[in-house]
Amino acid sequence: MNYTWFLRAEKLRGALTLIAVLAFGAFLLLPLWTLLLWAVATRWNFPGLIPQAFGLKWWSWVFQNADVGKSAFWSLTTAPTVTLVSAVICLPAAYAFSRFDFPFKRLFYVALLASNAFPKIGLYIAIAAFFFQFGLIGTFWGVVLVQLIGTLVTMTWIPAAAFGAVPRELEEAARDAGAGPLRVFFAVTLPIAMPGIIVALILTFLGSLDESQATLVVGTPVVTTLPVLMYTLVDSYPEPVGAVFSVLLTLPSVLLLIVARRYLLAGYLAAGFKGG
Repeated sequence: MNYTWFLRAEKLRGALTLIAVLAFGAFLLLPLWTLLLWAVATRWNFPGLIPQAFGLKWWSWVFQNADVGKSAFWSLTTAPTVTLVSAVICLPAAYAFSRFDFPFKRLFYVALLASNAFPKIGLYIAIAAFFFQFGLIGTFWGVVLVQLIGTLVTMTWIPAAAFGAVPRELEEAARDAGAGPLRVFFAVTLPIAMPGIIVALILTFLGSLDESQATLVVGTPVVTTLPVLMYTLVDSYPEPVGAVFSVLLTLPSVLLLIVARRYLLAGYLAAGFKGG
């Protein structure tokens, strides 16, 4: 069967492409639109396609709930702390992985994925049993330490790729001009690798902000972040409560990803992984 007519029908191909893009966009955005509608719905009964009544009743309830303020405090203190501690630990390791050869380098590099090779809840329960011996259950630092497990891959692999993408010729040129190792690192290597590091920091922060399982196992009943509080309230209150919490947790992600957009699209990471 001859399909050459389709290849020549440029307008038809353009229309079909547009329809496919719109259908795919609707598929991706439908859950988000549903979430936003639930967040402002006071009554939505089946089979209605849109809520029968709108209002901010549940937004008012969420912001007046004392537990929400405490959970927001825990979320906004644990996430920056996890990000900072993870950077202090993982960035030197990322630089070492990208620039030095040492025994079992590839084994250690791949071993970072070990935390993702097991069911997370089982891993967290085993860690909680270990933390119990040291009095870390229900403590701020217990939550920080258990959340660090989920940051290892992001905070090591992405910066390692960014460091690996730095052209060695620029560093050699700086050394030939008389710059010492520290001067070369801070004046040449770090600025070029910074976009990848910023992406890793943002993704680590968002991962910690949205983390719930580890915090639930290790932190409760003292350290209850917003995602943990959302889980405990969803079973007891109507759907709009969960929708309001979801919107509140989504806003930081959207804002930070918009900030990181220019770095995510810059090609630094692809170059780094290609070079590795």
